[in-house]
Formats: sequence, structure tokens, C-alpha cells
Amino acid sequence: MLVSERLSQKCRYALRALFELTLRGTNEPVKIQNIASAQGIPPRFLEIILAELKHGGFVESRRGSEGGYILARPANKLTVGEVLAFLRKGASYRNRQELYKTEPFGDYALSEMFKKVINAISMVYDQTTFADLVDRELAIKGSQVPNYII
Repeated sequence: MLVSERLSQKCRYALRALFELTLRGTNEPVKIQNIASAQGIPPRFLEIILAELKHGGFVESRRGSEGGYILARPANKLTVGEVLAFLRKGASYRNRQELYKTEPFGDYALSEMFKKVINAISMVYDQTTFADLVDRELAIKGSQVPNYII
């Protein structure tokens, strides 16, 4: 099973929403509908997610016809790990061993291996900022320029 499969849909959508706000790179508020359509997120679910992210201090909202959401702090100071920890109510990936149940045979060795896996995943999440993600996305898209030479 892939690591991303272990993330709830809410976590995936929250990461996508924050990614979209980072990608836009503006201090102008972005409307929920624009985030939802760009990232393929149901707008009603996104409203709930953004309200939770606002409560966590990850985004700010602006009211009015020109209102919407913006990042509450610079994207290079906002990590995937802290967002996931908040959404999972502070549950650390290092303590999420229920994801890796083992059978009695080899229990200690497998448990030790799974702890290493959890630590490695956590380290990647904790060291990846949303600015890093956008930079990587743009680099990948830039390297995939179509070649029309026949």
C-alpha cells in the first residue's frame, strides 16, 4: 500500500488546498470555488477544511466580494508534517504504529522495521514545506516541455 493511501481524504484535500494557495503566490485572497475547481475538491467539503485550517493558524480568511483565503504565514515556513499533525489532532506519525499491525511471529523485528518506516515518513513530511512542493511541481512541469520537431 502506498503511503498516500494512508492519508484521509480530508488530509489530501487540505494539502491540495494549501498547495494551491502557495502555487498562486499572491497576498490576494483566493475564493473557495477557485481553489476547489483548480484542485478537484468538492466546494462544500473544502469550506469545512479551510475553516479547520483557519482555526489551526494555517490560513486567514477575508470577507466580502473580494474575499477568500490566503496563507497565514510564508509557504517556506509551513511544513506538510505540521499540517498533517494538526489535522490528525496532534497524532505523530512516529506513534501511528496501529497502521502496521504484525502477527506474533517476528513481532519484534517487524515492529522495529515499522518504527523506522514511520520515522522516515515523518522526517519527509516534517522537512517538506509547501514552497518546496511548488518549486518541485514547477521544475517538473518545466522539464516536460513538448518537442514538436518532426
